[in-house]
Amino acid sequence: MNANDELAPAVQSILRDARNRDTPHERVSVDARSFPDAIARAETGGRFPLIAEVKPTSPTTDGNRTDDPVELAEEMVEGGATALSVLTEPNHFGGSPENLHRVRDAVDVPVLRKDFIVEENQLDAVEADLVLLIVRFVDDLEELLVAARNRGFQVLVEVHTRDELKTAVDAGADIIGVNNRDLGKLEVNLDTFESVAPEVPDDVTLVAESGITTPDDARRMREAGANALLVGSAIMDGDVTENTRRLVSA
Repeated sequence: MNANDELAPAVQSILRDARNRDTPHERVSVDARSFPDAIARAETGGRFPLIAEVKPTSPTTDGNRTDDPVELAEEMVEGGATALSVLTEPNHFGGSPENLHRVRDAVDVPVLRKDFIVEENQLDAVEADLVLLIVRFVDDLEELLVAARNRGFQVLVEVHTRDELKTAVDAGADIIGVNNRDLGKLEVNLDTFESVAPEVPDDVTLVAESGITTPDDARRMREAGANALLVGSAIMDGDVTENTRRLVSA
């Protein structure tokens, strides 16, 4: 794992909190809704596969969205979202496991748990269909990947560079997200996805993350090889149903 001093202060704080968070003692077992099947249904229906993110706030956005997370989730599904991402990190993103639990009970699409998971016990905080593992923050990716799958989770493995991509592929990741946001300066550059995507094996489901705000951005990521998009702020800013609809129709 890379040195913390290479990370933005906000990211260092999130990671520090993640390492100090209480961990559950009871192991979960999940009957997951298939993310690849959801992608196939979206494509058959003429929609670009989209993971829409229920994100009350974040260190890179201004203000808070105080709507009921379930209402937001239902509006995103109405707009054509293939899957949902729900923040469970409490201190910096305003999320909670309870929000995810309520959302997953209310919708029939796959739900991703978006959080900074750094050790096995943290997988047991709440049932979800997918969990996020960030290569840069995990000491033994293969071990944690196996632990997640043994509980029934599908795993979205997030990378930022070609070196991290190699780590993910070597560990056996079959769903990989390339995040366009640099963790040092928190700047977004869609070139990141375009530089990493050509190295991704054909049998991997590839997700473009961060910085996708317009239908043109969505088309750009699709042309670069994205099988799906993960979008938060651009959907949460305004009418979430309409914002979702614009991107799935790109």
